[in-house]
Amino acid sequence: MIELAWASNKTVKVAMKLDAWELIWNAGPVVKFVMIVLAGFSVVSWAIIFTKHTQLSKVTAENASFLDLFWKASSLENINAEVGRFKMSPLANVFRAGYSELQRIAESRLGEKSSSGALSLSGIENVSRALRKASDSEVAKIEGRTGFLATVGSTSPFIGLFGTVWGIMNSFQNIGNTGAASLSVVAPGISEALIATAIGLAAAIPAVMAYNYFVGKFKKQDLEINNFTADFLNIVKRNFFKD
Repeated sequence: MIELAWASNKTVKVAMKLDAWELIWNAGPVVKFVMIVLAGFSVVSWAIIFTKHTQLSKVTAENASFLDLFWKASSLENINAEVGRFKMSPLANVFRAGYSELQRIAESRLGEKSSSGALSLSGIENVSRALRKASDSEVAKIEGRTGFLATVGSTSPFIGLFGTVWGIMNSFQNIGNTGAASLSVVAPGISEALIATAIGLAAAIPAVMAYNYFVGKFKKQDLEINNFTADFLNIVKRNFFKD
């Protein structure tokens, strides 16, 4: 009896010494698959976070430089000659689209000049549509791939919970198979279940925080693009189109 008790205590001590990596490695196939999926979600999320942060930093810097050029230039032609330097700037791309449409109007029947030298007013709608289309395209480009962060943030906890439930089910099956409810029987299944939950939360929390942060940045960029579009359209209408 003493030897059996000693053996039982020894088993408990060995089980308690299992670390996280051992539990992950020894987890069942379903729980292990859940962990791999969640780990993949986390890696992709962090890749998106770093690339999107880098992109927004470049966009902000080039927008500021382009606006400085835009308001200091003496003509649209001078701006167009320098706009190629701002490849990451949504404002520069919107300007390029608007200026290209303005050139097409000047070369088309809509660009027939009156005695005062002004372009036909009917072409202003074409410029407006070109600016709006370019603005929508730039906003979509800025927001690209961040939807995955929202998906990870909303689904990862539930995927981890599935792994938790499955691990607990395995623990009860072990109890039923062995006929004993000792810690050495229950602990591995419960531990791997809790690790699945932890990995799910570790994937979800950064994704949600990053997504909310980027949404604020996107709104700021959208407002900046809309303001620039309105300013550019007013300048074009005032200088090139007359009633």
